[in-house]
Amino acid sequence: MQVCAAPPFAAEHALSCDARWRPHDLLRLHRLRQFDGEPEWVRVSFERAPYAVVRRALAADGFVAIGLRGAERSQRYGAWVHLDDIETAVPPEELAQRSPLAERTAFPAFTALAALQRDTTGTLSEFVWGPTGSTGFELATQAPTATLSSDLDVLIRAPEKLSHHAAIQLLSYLQAIAQRAGIRVDAQLETPAGGIALAEWAAGKARVMARHARGPQLIADPWAPAHGDA
Repeated sequence: MQVCAAPPFAAEHALSCDARWRPHDLLRLHRLRQFDGEPEWVRVSFERAPYAVVRRALAADGFVAIGLRGAERSQRYGAWVHLDDIETAVPPEELAQRSPLAERTAFPAFTALAALQRDTTGTLSEFVWGPTGSTGFELATQAPTATLSSDLDVLIRAPEKLSHHAAIQLLSYLQAIAQRAGIRVDAQLETPAGGIALAEWAAGKARVMARHARGPQLIADPWAPAHGDA
């Protein structure tokens, strides 16, 4: 179960998200400041791979909300870092053509990713996309993270409205790749309103859940001008 550190700033100052870093970007950090009551695994995991993922949460100026991951699926910890602690940022799309270590290529998640990489004319090739989750983390850090049962999580940039028909085609394409690899491919559309599950949008629901820094919300049109940036 994910727990969260107390923010290193007054709650009323958590009003913004720094546009230089977007949800699912992986940040390589110079250091990770100590948080009161943090789980024991946090320091061990950070020494193994000094990376954190940008999460959807508001922060005060000069800070970025991050998520840390441990070796177990249940080991997730939300925190904040100061901008001075960030060394580099790796967005998911920079990982789209990376490969794991040779001895890891047979893992189903990497098999599915390789199929997407080889298909340069497939439905996904029309979009800017990249792997997230354990697959993306391993590609960025080279630290073994994915398991034999890991799904392939994919982020798809969707700044322009995606029709339900196009969403159905994209979902069917990804499901076919997933079936051949024997795992799930979990795709998320990154829209102006936040993160939307591709499967929900393809289902043609009247409202879909948009994950936003200000909290999840049910909306009819993730591309409506009234919505702010995620």
